[in-house]
Amino acid sequence: MSDASPPSGSPPSPTSAESPWPVHVVNDKVKGWIERLGHLWVEGQITQVNMKPSWKLSYITLRDVEKEQSIPLTCSTSMLRSMPTPLKNGDRVVVYGKPAFYSGRGSFSLWVSRVQHVGVGELLARMEQLKRALDAEGLFDVRLKRPLPFLPRRVGLITGRGSAAERDVLAVAHDRWPAVQTEVINTAVQGPQAVPQVLAALQQLESDPRVDVIIVARGGGSVEDLLPFSEEALIRQVSRMTTPVVSAIGHEPDNPILDNVADLRAATPTDAAKRVVPDVAAELELVTELRDRAAGALRSWVANEQRGLSTVRSRPVLADPLLPIRREQDLVSEARDRNDRALGITIRDMRSQITSLKAQVNALGPSQTLRRGYSVVQVLPRDHTPPQVVTTVDDVTPGSQLRIRVLDGSVTAAAMAVQRAEGTTAPAPGNTPTSSDPDRSTDRKDPATDE
Repeated sequence: MSDASPPSGSPPSPTSAESPWPVHVVNDKVKGWIERLGHLWVEGQITQVNMKPSWKLSYITLRDVEKEQSIPLTCSTSMLRSMPTPLKNGDRVVVYGKPAFYSGRGSFSLWVSRVQHVGVGELLARMEQLKRALDAEGLFDVRLKRPLPFLPRRVGLITGRGSAAERDVLAVAHDRWPAVQTEVINTAVQGPQAVPQVLAALQQLESDPRVDVIIVARGGGSVEDLLPFSEEALIRQVSRMTTPVVSAIGHEPDNPILDNVADLRAATPTDAAKRVVPDVAAELELVTELRDRAAGALRSWVANEQRGLSTVRSRPVLADPLLPIRREQDLVSEARDRNDRALGITIRDMRSQITSLKAQVNALGPSQTLRRGYSVVQVLPRDHTPPQVVTTVDDVTPGSQLRIRVLDGSVTAAAMAVQRAEGTTAPAPGNTPTSSDPDRSTDRKDPATDE
């Protein structure tokens, strides 16, 4: 390897091919040269942010705004997370840090301990801080939002004189509802006079009882142009308003703090007019549609009720209300007839039974015996007690007065003698029946009374 001669005018090299520096020596010497710079303030634009909550350190790329050059930054993740406005790509910042060279990897980085937004970034950071403070006070609470009137009688409009926002709001409002009234107050919408004039206009419209809703409108512009609509005095005034306020500042990407405290945020002034003033044609069409739907629903309801009434009226109980009563009467009559028939049958059966029993009694009675040619002999006691039927020779003594009962009368006679039939014996003493014996008294009745 041949020796390399140093360029003309340069200090002599302390190394040679025979005595080269090791890598660590080079890195140590570069580290020492770089760290002699000390702490620096560096301005640039953020192009890349590598940060994770679990990382202790985060890494950022800071690009020069005029040349295609960049420098790597290293900072603590906790510092980035504590910033009022999170860093994002495209932010212009000023960082304070110390150059550092990592000898182990031979890489350069700027150790950063402070990061500040500059220009628009600084304005946005201040706006973000104010927004967080006002939000913590509860000024942006959705429960404080007032609803817009459905049909405002008078609309207050705060906007720049002769501005496109004014023309758009008035034209759209008139096209949608020609009868709506507007009260326009022209104010400065940028610069130092914007906030006091807008505050005065708000107070004037707030004191007018005819105004139902207020629109604050302005066309698009830069962050600096829209800055008055993020001022704290204006935000607090709107939060105290009793009349609903609509914010229509800039275009869709613009987001001044007024949008957060207003009762309604509109994307553009034209959108504000559309959301505040209803479209008369659309409303009339909706009314017609609702009337048609209501009429159709009513007709359908009447038809259903008529069908229900027809169904109810077709039922037998309503076609003839007395039918259930007649049915019950028929059941009662049928039951009465069945009872009468059953009672008649029972009576006939009992009569037949009585007739049969009577015939049996008559066939066995004394009169029937007399009709067959028999007679009944009775003893007439001398003590005038009732006669006793003679059933044994022991009932008669010679000389007893007898009455012989035949079919057509009786014959009185006297007993001449008493003779016992052969083969019979006299009853034992004490077994002779008397008139008081119930078994004998029945047989010894007067045949004249036995029919």
